Amino acid sequence: MKLTPRLLTIANLVPQNAVIADIGTDHGYIPVYLIKHNIAKKVIAADVNDGPLQSAKKNIALYHMENVIETRLGNGLEVLHAGEADAVIIAGMGGLLIRDILGAHPEITSSIGTFVLQPMVAQDDLRRWLLANGFMIKNERLVKEDHRIYEVMVIRKGTHAVSDEIYYEVGEKLIENKDPLLIEFIQKNLKKYNEILNQLAGQSSEVANEKRNMCLRKVEKLEEVLSCLKNVKPL
Repeated sequence: MKLTPRLLTIANLVPQNAVIADIGTDHGYIPVYLIKHNIAKKVIAADVNDGPLQSAKKNIALYHMENVIETRLGNGLEVLHAGEADAVIIAGMGGLLIRDILGAHPEITSSIGTFVLQPMVAQDDLRRWLLANGFMIKNERLVKEDHRIYEVMVIRKGTHAVSDEIYYEVGEKLIENKDPLLIEFIQKNLKKYNEILNQLAGQSSEVANEKRNMCLRKVEKLEEVLSCLKNVKPL
């Protein structure tokens, strides 16, 4: 089974020889890959919808992995018992939904050592919530697939203070790691905020002015980060 770049990046960030839960497993591609490549010793593949779960069951059966991949129907972390999984994958959902999943069952969430998260939107809101609720971001990666750049985070329990608001928008670990896609990622974000500023031209309502000021602050900060990255000479 060949994974897409996004799914492969997620799979490669999972801790070795652990019990993994894949929440929102869809077709079960990641669980099969984790077992096939001896990354996980057991996987719990869960989905809130029965249709995708049936697809996952077919793929699991195709590779004769029913004894090491268990499927469960249910919403978020409610499919797990506290201490049952070492690590959890939550990918392909909005950042606010991921936040809600993590906050819904604190006794289960607190029992899990590592989370691999891949939010589709609202990444800044998710980072803000994580750092305010006893989590730290241990690692981050960018991955490009079909002209879109995705953010993948490795989260563990701990504390971390953010020294600048921009690190909610651009993960601090991405800058520390000098992620090869970071410059392109920042340029895409700059383009997005400049397009919003163009749309707000001529509007003078209080809401428009607040949005304009927010965009201007983000553009300024992103340009600062971009300038620093471009001025860093390779070793």
